[in-house]
Amino acid sequence: MLQIGYIKENKEEALRRLAIKNFKDAETILSKALQLDAERRQTQKESDDTKAEANALAKQIGELMKNGKKEEAETIKANTAALKQKEKQLDEQLKQKENEIQTLLVQVPNLPHASVPPGKTPEDNVTIFEYGNKPALPAQAQAHWDLAAKYNLIDFELGVKLTGAGFPVYKGKGARLQRALINFFLDKALAAGYAEVQPPILVNADSGYGTGQLPDKEGQMYFVNEDGLYLIPTAEVPITNIYRDVMLKENELPIKNCGYTPCFRREAGSYGKDVRGLNRLHQFDKVEIVQITTPEKSYQTLEDMREYVASLLKELELPFRTLKLCGGDMSFASALTYDMEVWSAAQQRWLEVSSVSNFENFQTNRLKCRYKTNDGKTNLCHSLNGSALALPRIVAALLENNQTENSIKIPKALVPYTGFENIN
Repeated sequence: MLQIGYIKENKEEALRRLAIKNFKDAETILSKALQLDAERRQTQKESDDTKAEANALAKQIGELMKNGKKEEAETIKANTAALKQKEKQLDEQLKQKENEIQTLLVQVPNLPHASVPPGKTPEDNVTIFEYGNKPALPAQAQAHWDLAAKYNLIDFELGVKLTGAGFPVYKGKGARLQRALINFFLDKALAAGYAEVQPPILVNADSGYGTGQLPDKEGQMYFVNEDGLYLIPTAEVPITNIYRDVMLKENELPIKNCGYTPCFRREAGSYGKDVRGLNRLHQFDKVEIVQITTPEKSYQTLEDMREYVASLLKELELPFRTLKLCGGDMSFASALTYDMEVWSAAQQRWLEVSSVSNFENFQTNRLKCRYKTNDGKTNLCHSLNGSALALPRIVAALLENNQTENSIKIPKALVPYTGFENIN
């Protein structure tokens, strides 16, 4: 969430940067927020003045009672009671103004970093890096959903029977490949200095608000109405919220966490060929990496995380490219995002497998996640996260890119985890 102090000092800059995210209501919302803030400050002044006057009168009452002037003291007591009532009313007005400002500001997305390219659709994203050669497949090459059926790896129809579309059942070597990838990604994260956590997969509304899913994406989240809980769309939500309302010390930063969870997304509005097979699911597995750091180091941290995810894709021998997302394709909370896409040889298209984002202090302002500097000052932390990695499209690319006429080859880095070199 943007800070009202920043908006007050930098309104035109905020409007310019929000335009890159194609946020249409910026002028109306920011102007109204500033107007309410001016009213809030005036109300605060009146409240402070009233409290000071009441305190001064209270001292007078004490002196008068001490000197035996009870009648005069009683007269002033009546005035004090009126001031206390006024003070109560002003405090209620103050709280109302603060709530109105909050309601406005939670509708405003994070400001994009200066390097974010303008644009409205994924076609406007900028490719900044490409790695590997696209494999030449045999003439009868198949897409991963056909390979999954051929080798009895994934049963999409059984998932429909059990739950519905977008909830596949992994079987045999397909299930073992899932488990192998999860363990591979976790081991790599631990070796890179991330501490593993296993968080809940249900979170409360405060957690969804803290990382920016609420009130922006409630329609995309599964909701357990009876308990007021949300199924997580990503482990980012519970892991980052570990640090909600926490005051850290500068020497404790950076904090690096990783965690495996299933993820749940309604994917409302998705349809067509791009949702076939593993391309877009309602439930999928993912290993997430999260960092909490200082503002001065967050953009170098983002580059380090991007390189780390790239190293995983290289070990899996997958051709991939890195995109810098344009303003219109970025998430509500992100200041700068890189997407990694792997090449799907049978589908002849790129598949997104990771997003790595710097949220600056947008999430930590909501979370009240702060740190005390070595010289005693209090600052908001910066938060970052990345998929490292999401499994479905990784599996799709592994199956398609490594197929031969009668088998699918497992990348060398995964063989110690799968226990087999080929699927046949």
